[in-house]
Amino acid sequence: MSGCASCGARVSDDSLEGILAAFGHDLDDDQAILDAGRELAEKEWRRVLPPAAVIRPSRDSRIAITVLRPLLPTVIWRLRLEAGGEITGETSLPGLPVLEERSLGGLHFARLSLSLPEDVPTGYHRLQIEKTDGHAIGECRLIVVPERCFEPESLSRGDRLWGLAVQLYSVRSNRNWGVGDFSDLVTLIRKSAAMGMDVIGLNPLHALFPADPHLNSPYSPASRRFLNPVYLDPENVPEFHRSRPARKLVAGDEFQARLATLRSRDRVDYAGVTEAKEQVFRLLFRTLMKDGDGERQHVFRQFIEKGGKPLKYLCIFYCLHEHFGSGRRSGGWQSWPLAYHDPDSEAVREFAGRHRERVRYHMYLQWLAHEQLAAAEDAAREAGMKIGVYRDLAVGVNGSGPEAWADRELYTPRASIGAPPDPLALQGQDWGMPPMRPDVLRERAYQPFIDLLRGNMGTGGALRIDHVMMLYRLWWVAAGRPPGEGTYVYYDLDALMGILALESQRHRCLVIGEDLGTVPEAIRHAMDDFGIYSYRVFYFEHDEQGAPRRPASYPERALVTVSTHDLPPLASFWRSSDIELRGRLGLYPDEQTRADTVSFRRRQQESILEALRDTGLYAVADSGEEDSGRPVSPALAEAIQVYLASSRARMMVVQPEDWLLMEDPVNVPGTSDEHANWQRKLTVNLEAWLESDETRRLAGRISAARKTVPAH
Repeated sequence: MSGCASCGARVSDDSLEGILAAFGHDLDDDQAILDAGRELAEKEWRRVLPPAAVIRPSRDSRIAITVLRPLLPTVIWRLRLEAGGEITGETSLPGLPVLEERSLGGLHFARLSLSLPEDVPTGYHRLQIEKTDGHAIGECRLIVVPERCFEPESLSRGDRLWGLAVQLYSVRSNRNWGVGDFSDLVTLIRKSAAMGMDVIGLNPLHALFPADPHLNSPYSPASRRFLNPVYLDPENVPEFHRSRPARKLVAGDEFQARLATLRSRDRVDYAGVTEAKEQVFRLLFRTLMKDGDGERQHVFRQFIEKGGKPLKYLCIFYCLHEHFGSGRRSGGWQSWPLAYHDPDSEAVREFAGRHRERVRYHMYLQWLAHEQLAAAEDAAREAGMKIGVYRDLAVGVNGSGPEAWADRELYTPRASIGAPPDPLALQGQDWGMPPMRPDVLRERAYQPFIDLLRGNMGTGGALRIDHVMMLYRLWWVAAGRPPGEGTYVYYDLDALMGILALESQRHRCLVIGEDLGTVPEAIRHAMDDFGIYSYRVFYFEHDEQGAPRRPASYPERALVTVSTHDLPPLASFWRSSDIELRGRLGLYPDEQTRADTVSFRRRQQESILEALRDTGLYAVADSGEEDSGRPVSPALAEAIQVYLASSRARMMVVQPEDWLLMEDPVNVPGTSDEHANWQRKLTVNLEAWLESDETRRLAGRISAARKTVPAH
């Protein structure tokens, strides 16, 4: 294995055995291991076609087929198109190029290269190979992918757009219930668009654990295919206006006082918010079921039908989690009685039958969440935003959640994903999320990956893929092993990139790959080849001498930002309060590492000031007011953001925290209960912040910088 760029290590036998176990191999039977290895090696030779073949006709329309010798003189290939109709052809096998050959059990196999027409439309088709008598000898899914991912016309012609990157839960407003919601998002969209912004970036909105509110990390979700109902605005649900009991409850003095308390808190009280909304949603669900609008009931049934088994499993899981949690931290499905570990077991079916209404209640919340998010995306288009909402796709799911529970063949429970040792995490990282098995993905013709993209691309806009390297390789840590003793497991990069491009074009969705950390050259090349935007963070962008990257040297197809959810806000970075915090939390292995971090930060700040001075954006005061350890001035914070806005990068997002000069971080990596991650709210209400003269002035400066051609 190779971890950080300058180090490498041999993977231990124990770790390798753990990874083999994660793939389902019996390590107690040496002969079984040998047999499994042989079967894997022979499997591809004993079938004519793989489960799926991904081709990019603009580059290569050939696929490999495997046949027995002596070769049939002729075969028929039949391509059934996704949109209907078919294309057929006849091929002489002896005339095809031979890729390789192999003998197995007295049989001789040849792998041949079959060329398909270059004008096959993009899509998910079925390819069948037949003998001339019509007998099928092989079949597979043929995925024909486009040249590149979708790029909005404005970006293609070189426009340089910008907007906000917001942790939605952190938004304060005069009307929300203690957590930012989809109605706040609509307000944010409309007011931002009026100031010249074209994108609103969000944290992952994935479904979490309503019965266990302390599991609040959007990057360790219960499910990546569904949404978190905590973002719902109950008063913007049609049933609210039909339900007198709900309106009476909410209008009451006691309930209003409760909402005022939830709004006033500096950190999101997830348990309190969930409880308050639950009271109202139960009434709204009853209204829909008993005397609701017939058309809405019909649309709800359609949503349930479209959601299929994944939606059913999610909502049954939520009911089981409530049942076995009993108001405490339940520990997930692993702590349930064994009879409930299989979602298709008789015990689970019987439970779901007894709790049918509660299961449908959770389905109702998912339906409402999809409705309100879609309405926000529509609002972005109506406001004239050129991109609109950009969602965030987490790298994995919580192993205690419904996706891992419902599909333990795909999500192996005997390993987790993380990162190898590097200068920022000397022992490596274990993120506690089970990886998808690449062999199962392939055997299922990549359908789980397709479903994942469709569940997150919505109605367009953009999708940020957290840790985009997951399309190529993931650091697997075997159960019970330290994270530094993991190893890389590889995925089919070309296939996954091609499918990503296909879904991107279909949804008219720009793709941004978070490519921070150790990034293999294969990923860099693939991102450029498929038109995926890079993700560039100001703190990390510097030249060989350590000076900040000059605006003209940023890549064009990139999104730039000063900071991220895992890094300190600008005010904290400048005062180095993040270093103080990490020291208090014991996150440095020794005092020397902390001191080295402080020294590096000072040099970094000096080089930033020099770059700002050289570009004429900021004149450093003689008083030393901008020395390290002092609070950042509004003028300096503004200069840094305008500097980045001047870059060649076609997209930029600004965090509200950096306009409000907040220091408290969203998340401190390496902590859980030690720091209140994913809870901190913005310090100012949405209405006051976006309508202030200072906000409008700063937005005007950034808009002007974005429209100015960067100097070379």
